[in-house]
Amino acid sequence: AETAELVVTEFGHTPKRVSESDVEIGLKGADDMDENLQPRPPVVTIMGHVDHGKTSLLDALRETDVAGREAGGITQHIGAYQIVLAGDHRITFIDTPGHEAFTAMRARGAQATDLVVLVVAADDGVQPQTVEAINHARAANVPMLVAINKCDMPGADPDRVRNELLSHEIVTEQMGGDTLAIEVSALKKENLDKLEEAILLQAELLELKANPDREAMGVVVESKIETGRGPVATVLIQRGTLRVGDIFVAGAEWGRVRALLNDRGQPIDEAGPATPVEVFGMQGSPEAGDDFSVVENEARAREVSDFRQRRARDVRVALGQRATVDDMFSAIGEEQVETVAVIIKADVQGSAEAIKASLDRLATEEVAVAVLHAGVGGINESDVTLAKASDALIVGFNVRANPQAREIANRDQVDIRYFSIIYEVVDELKAMLSGLLSPSRREVFLGYAEIRKVFNITKVGQVGGCMITEGLVKRGNGVRVLRDDVVVHEGKLSSLKRFKDEVREVREGYECGMAFENFHDLKEGDRVECFEIVEEARTL
Repeated sequence: AETAELVVTEFGHTPKRVSESDVEIGLKGADDMDENLQPRPPVVTIMGHVDHGKTSLLDALRETDVAGREAGGITQHIGAYQIVLAGDHRITFIDTPGHEAFTAMRARGAQATDLVVLVVAADDGVQPQTVEAINHARAANVPMLVAINKCDMPGADPDRVRNELLSHEIVTEQMGGDTLAIEVSALKKENLDKLEEAILLQAELLELKANPDREAMGVVVESKIETGRGPVATVLIQRGTLRVGDIFVAGAEWGRVRALLNDRGQPIDEAGPATPVEVFGMQGSPEAGDDFSVVENEARAREVSDFRQRRARDVRVALGQRATVDDMFSAIGEEQVETVAVIIKADVQGSAEAIKASLDRLATEEVAVAVLHAGVGGINESDVTLAKASDALIVGFNVRANPQAREIANRDQVDIRYFSIIYEVVDELKAMLSGLLSPSRREVFLGYAEIRKVFNITKVGQVGGCMITEGLVKRGNGVRVLRDDVVVHEGKLSSLKRFKDEVREVREGYECGMAFENFHDLKEGDRVECFEIVEEARTL
């Protein structure tokens, strides 16, 4: 900047310094004129509790098998799909995972959508993630439609679902409100036409429009790295038309569109508003939820990308420095938290984020998971090198290590574990953290003794002549001397005798002699309380 200022001044002009962030001005372009707007398909997000049949419902609507490809029948990352109905009516669906680990992803889905279809199982009713989905939809100010699924199941009770929704201020039409609730069966494909009609009716009321004749803008729904293809992003176009050859910025990354694939994996030349499309030609992997904008040339794309990467780097450095100072002060006089260092590699960005968020939530005051790196793509040599240097575990989610990485890991004894379901990752790390917890210490009462006579014996010191009045007394366990119910000493016995024999324990009703470690102030009438400390393994 200083050099540019000198050059401008040298040529007799007055330089005007502007903020570095000005490079982002104009990225969104001008607002569209009403006459340029055309009707567009609705973008519908399917939400609901885990296993309530969201993906199965979308399968039935698409008449393709998506759920069969998902590990454990649970959707592991956001998919965006478009279906074509009679009369060339189109609906774009965003299928969000139901597992609680994907809360952030589901929130992003709500922000990119026009309408939420809340799927509730007729045989299970409103569950915690159902409520969570309702809250996301409300926070995003998105209208809602209810699909009561699994109506063919034994124990299905749609009326119960409607009543439970009432407690969350969702009043269905059948209950006198204005929220449509359609009873469907994804398995038997019942009433799917009614659900589609309801969606199109809502879309008509919303008067959804966009200008297709302008530079494309949208949102990154998901990103991943494919072998031989590099970074790939699923993008939902929100306005304009994206074409092969366009130069774009996606978050802090940029690229030129090399190829476009529709939701069925078929090559296409362009994608208009409300169309989900896979974009190839990225320089790096953007994050799910990033803005996507087409720009006029490569220089502009590089400029915006460089600025955003610098800004992200500065934020990371600032956070790191602050954390270091905070850690230093909090660690003074305190015991350090035991940690398990982890490196996460996943097939898609959303899964990596979700695993990281789930592991962060396992932290307690004593143990925590330190995620050193969370990235997309296969496990490579640098991941293994980092793991070796940091004594970290590598978690591979739907990815594998390349041969070189595997060889180094075997040589350096780096632990790599593979998973395909989020639950399993969390359970595995929870078990590891439980092993780091210091055992809980519990005091168990053993018995009482009463000191009836005090003897002073040469070379031994004081010895109490005692009667065990309750339970038993054991040598080697903890004892407290009580005087008028006040503790005057706590320690251990140095000797426990019956007559002249040293014994391990004495039970209720028997007399014995006791000598105490580092205590020589016994008085007749003192009571001795005997206890033991039991250590128990703890779990999170």
